[in-house]
Amino acid sequence: MQGNGDIQWCFSQVKGTLDDDVTEADIISCVEFNHDGDLLATGDKGGRVVIFQRDPVIWHEVGIGEKLPRKLMEPLYEVESQIRVGRDAADTHNVLGVHNWIVAIVALWKYKTIKLWKVSERDKKVEGYNTKEENGQMRDPSCITALRVPVIKPMELMVEASPRRIFANAHTYHINSISVNSDQETYLSADDLRINLWHLEITDQSFNIVDIKPANMEELTEVITAAEFHPLEFFEEPEDPTNRSFFSEIISSISDVKVSNSGRYMISRDYLSVKVHEYLRSKLCSLYENDCIFDKFECCWAGNDQYIMTGSYNNFFRMFDRASRRDVTLEASREIAKPKTVLKPRKVYQVCTGGKRKKDEISVDCLDFNKKILHTAWHPTENIIAVAATNNLFLFQDKL
Repeated sequence: MQGNGDIQWCFSQVKGTLDDDVTEADIISCVEFNHDGDLLATGDKGGRVVIFQRDPVIWHEVGIGEKLPRKLMEPLYEVESQIRVGRDAADTHNVLGVHNWIVAIVALWKYKTIKLWKVSERDKKVEGYNTKEENGQMRDPSCITALRVPVIKPMELMVEASPRRIFANAHTYHINSISVNSDQETYLSADDLRINLWHLEITDQSFNIVDIKPANMEELTEVITAAEFHPLEFFEEPEDPTNRSFFSEIISSISDVKVSNSGRYMISRDYLSVKVHEYLRSKLCSLYENDCIFDKFECCWAGNDQYIMTGSYNNFFRMFDRASRRDVTLEASREIAKPKTVLKPRKVYQVCTGGKRKKDEISVDCLDFNKKILHTAWHPTENIIAVAATNNLFLFQDKL
C-alpha cells in the first residue's frame, strides 16, 4: 500500500453516472467478483443485477502497423448482461461468484425469497432453422418448401443469464446474508432469527440449523446479522467498560464476517471497526438521529490473504496489512475519475476530532455521511478492487 506498504493504486474505471441526483433504486447493494475475476457482478436496490466481463486483451495502435496489448494497463470491465430480479424496488442483497455454472445467488428482502441464476458464455449460434426465421419469428408452414439443415456459425462472445431456481417460503424475516459452501452444492441463508441450510437442487426443503426466536418476542435480546460457511468456533471480544454508552449494543452489532481465501483467518466488521471509525465516537448522537448508525459496512480479503479492505464515510475506504498492521486510507471520488490517476493516501486527511487542525486535515464535522462505501470486492488473483460508492462502481488497480 502506497506509503504504508507495496501497492500503489490508480484509477481504472467508474460505472454509473456522477450526477448528484441519485434515486434509492440506483444505490448499489452488493459487489462481487466470480472465482477467477473475469466476471464482476453488482446488485442494486431496484432489483437489478448487472454482470460485467473483463476484456482480456484490448489492442491499441502505437504506430503504423504496430499494436501493443493494454491488458496490464487497464483491466477494463464492460456490461455483458443485466438480470431483473424484481418488478419493483426489491433489495438485491447478495451476489456470490461461485463457478462457471453458478454465478449469481440473489436474496430478495421484500419477498424473503432466494433466486439462483445461471450465467453462461456463448460464442456460436445456429442458423438455418426450418420453422423459424433468423430473427426468431415463426415461419408460415405453407411457405416451407424445402428441408434445411441448420448450421453452427461463430458469433461475438455473449454472456447470458437465465433463472434456474427459486427457494421460497423458508424465511419469515428479511434475509440478510447468503454463503455458498466449498462443495458448491449447499449454501446458508440467514435472517434475523434463523439460519437455514439448502441444497442447490432442492427448492422446497431446507434444514433449520440455528433458531434463536424466543417463545416471547419481548425477551428478544439479539439478532443474526451475518452467516458465513466455515467450521468455526465461537468468538467474542469483550467490550471495554470505559467505552460503554447508550449506543454500545448498536455499534457492536457485527455487520459482516469473512473467512480468508486460505481458510486460516477470519475477519468481522462492526460499526466502528475493523478499527476504522474511531473518530466517529464524538458524532454518535448525530449518526443515531439520521439512522446512519444502522449502516452495515462489509469487509473483504485480498486474494493472497495479506490485506483487508472495508469502507467508510465521505467515500473513504481503508486497507490493512494483516502482517505489519499498517493501513492506508483512500478516497473514491469524481475528482480522481481520470484513467491512471494515482490515488494519494489520505494520511494528510486524517480526521481530527478536536484541537488545532493541522494542514490538509479534514474535521469530523466536514464528513459527508451521505457518501458512504458499504460494499467492496477484491479480485481473487490480482490487485484489482471494486468499490461501490452509492450508485457508482469504481475500479482501481495496482499501478505496476
